[in-house]
Amino acid sequence: MTIFARSTSLQSVAPLSVAEDPRWTRIAARDKTADGQLWYSVATTGVYCRPSCPSRTANPRNVALHDTLEGARATGFRPCRRCNPDGPSLECENAALIARACRVIEESEEEPSLEHLADAVGRSPSYFHRMFKATTGLTPKDYAAADRARKLRHGLDAGGSITEAIYDAGFNSSGRFYEKSTGMLGMTPSQYRAGGANEEIKFAVGQTSLGAILVASSTKGVASILLGDDPDALVRDLQDRFPKARLIGMDREYEALIARVCGFVEHPDVGLDLPLDVRGTAFQRRVWQALQEIPVGERVSYAEIARRIGAPSSTRAVAGACAANRLAVAIPCHRVIRSDGDLAGYRWGIERKRALIQKEAAA
Repeated sequence: MTIFARSTSLQSVAPLSVAEDPRWTRIAARDKTADGQLWYSVATTGVYCRPSCPSRTANPRNVALHDTLEGARATGFRPCRRCNPDGPSLECENAALIARACRVIEESEEEPSLEHLADAVGRSPSYFHRMFKATTGLTPKDYAAADRARKLRHGLDAGGSITEAIYDAGFNSSGRFYEKSTGMLGMTPSQYRAGGANEEIKFAVGQTSLGAILVASSTKGVASILLGDDPDALVRDLQDRFPKARLIGMDREYEALIARVCGFVEHPDVGLDLPLDVRGTAFQRRVWQALQEIPVGERVSYAEIARRIGAPSSTRAVAGACAANRLAVAIPCHRVIRSDGDLAGYRWGIERKRALIQKEAAA
C-alpha cells in the first residue's frame, strides 16, 4: 500500500515549465557559451534561435527548448535571420571580419583610415569601430599603434639603423616618432637596442606581513613591485627584467618610497598614489587601467573587466594581462576573481592574494 502511494505521488509530479528550466536562464542571459548546446523555438514568431540571439526576449510560455538542432528544425519553423542558428554565429562572422581588418592594418605601410578598414570588410565605419573594439579590446587606431610598436621593436632587434626601423614601422617622420617613442618602448630607441644599457633603476627591498617586497623605479616612475619569500630571488627577477640597466641600491630618499608601499600593504585604506612606469602592450595597459579603477575592498570578475574595457569576449586575454602585471598592489590584480567567486591564480601566490583581499575587506 505504501509503495503504491509513493508511485502515485511520483507520477503526479508536473514537468518543469520553460521559465523554471535552467536552460531558459542561459537563454534569457543570451549566454554565448550555450551556443551549439541548445536551441529554442518561439511559437508566436515561427522561428527557432540560438541562445545568444539578440532578438527581444520571448515570453517563455510561447517557447519550446531543444537539445539538438534537428529537434528545433522538426518544429517546421524557419531559422532566425538575426542569429542564424543553422550556421556560424554572428560573433564568429564578426571575428573573421576583424581578422581580415587586422591583416589590412599589419600589411599597410601607413596607418589605414577607419573608412578604408570598414570598406574592406563591408561594414559602416561606426558599426565596424564598435565591432572591432568588442572583439579585440582595442580601437582600430590603438591596434595600429600596437602593430607599429611591434614592427619598430622587430626593426631595432634586426640590427638596421634606427631611422630605417622608424620608417619601416610606418612613421612618416622621425619627429612624429620621437614624440611617442618613450611611451611605446619604455625608453629611447638607442637604450632599447642596447638592452636598457645606461638606464638607471633604483630599487629597495623591504619586509611586510606578506613576506619580502621589492620596489624599483626608473626616472619615469615605479616600474616594479614584486612580492616573494626570498629577497635575493626578487633582486634576481629584477636583474632578469633589466639585464643591462644600472641598478642602484636603496638610499635615504628611496627608503621613504618603499615605506609608503609597505604601509599600504598593511593598511590599504591609506591609499597609494605613485607615479608609475607602466610597460606593456596596448591591451594590457587598458586592462591595468581598469584594475586601478577598482575601489579598495571591492572584487570584480575577469568577465566584468572585459566588459568594462569594451571587449566582452576577451576574458582569457584579461586573465593573461593580470598574470603579466609586475606592479603588485599598485595595479591591484588581486581584486579580480572568477565569475563563481573563487580566487584564481596570482603571480605572487594565491595565499598572498587571499591575505590582500582580507586586509582590504577589514579596512
